[in-house]
Amino acid sequence: MTVVGPFGLSVRDQALETDVQAGLAAVEEGLLEATKSDVPFITEAAQHLVRAGGKRFRPLLVMLAARFGDPYAPRIVPSAVVVELTHLATLYHDDVMDEAAVRRGVPSANARWGNSVAVLTGDFLFARASHILADLGPEAVRIQAEAFERLVTGQILETAGPRDGRDPIEHYLDVMAGKTGSLVAVSCRFGAMMSGADESVVDILTQYGERLGLAFQLADDVLDIASDSHESGKTPGTDLREGIPTLPVLRLREAAAKHGLAEDLDLLALLDSDLTDDARHAEALTRLRAHPALAQARRDTVRYAEEARATLAPLPDCYAKAALTELCDAVVHRAG
Repeated sequence: MTVVGPFGLSVRDQALETDVQAGLAAVEEGLLEATKSDVPFITEAAQHLVRAGGKRFRPLLVMLAARFGDPYAPRIVPSAVVVELTHLATLYHDDVMDEAAVRRGVPSANARWGNSVAVLTGDFLFARASHILADLGPEAVRIQAEAFERLVTGQILETAGPRDGRDPIEHYLDVMAGKTGSLVAVSCRFGAMMSGADESVVDILTQYGERLGLAFQLADDVLDIASDSHESGKTPGTDLREGIPTLPVLRLREAAAKHGLAEDLDLLALLDSDLTDDARHAEALTRLRAHPALAQARRDTVRYAEEARATLAPLPDCYAKAALTELCDAVVHRAG
């Protein structure tokens, strides 16, 4: 039994492990090639997050989904490069909007070069992803365009907030399905589609990716509060400090509105205060870690991971299916 990919995923078949590792290595080469420019400064900025590493979660899903068809089909690696380039581009833009100083354990592009360079570098990565997509056919272009529309819509809805009368948690889950679930779903869809898998298999893996992506994002929400060393390289409590609503905070607000307990209202008042103050920020983290709202957010994460696992049931048993199932377990483990 060997380990490959994010979260120490165990792959129990030597041939699968070898092929996945080879595929991910080819994706890494593709990412470096796609981020080269005739202008050295653009190359440096575009490769900043590529060289910082990362889980390569989406390319891994492409490789595993491709096992249900021809895993050596020529369009699989380029499609994995496309989804990772798109993901990286969103990180450049997210860090500008969030005014983040650190990403993947290194200074964010906006902290190093300023907001304009970070935004334009993200645009450059989108352009390179589109260039690769053009060689993958019109269906791939359409799928990616639809996913990108969902991603951007999710970001806009997050910025706008829930409309009057809308449950904030339902709104948030819709936002996260767009921002994260859409691209994870495309990763699974591309892997299966580019390998020539049956349409029914493509549909199953797309649904799996949608649910796994949401569970993955909710696990990040939990980690932002619960972890002392955030796996993404971000400082714990970053979203809390920036006032970005995440599921544990939304569950706290729900409990406060329902029960009106003084301790909940007092914690909300602290969360709504200026958390750029280190002492208040530390107190907010400590108190939220001990609150039942965090446990509820964990249960929400487990629910979506279990839905992802259940989606795989119709697929034939194989090592790739076992690996996809184990990813559900790994997401739950991340959330504690």
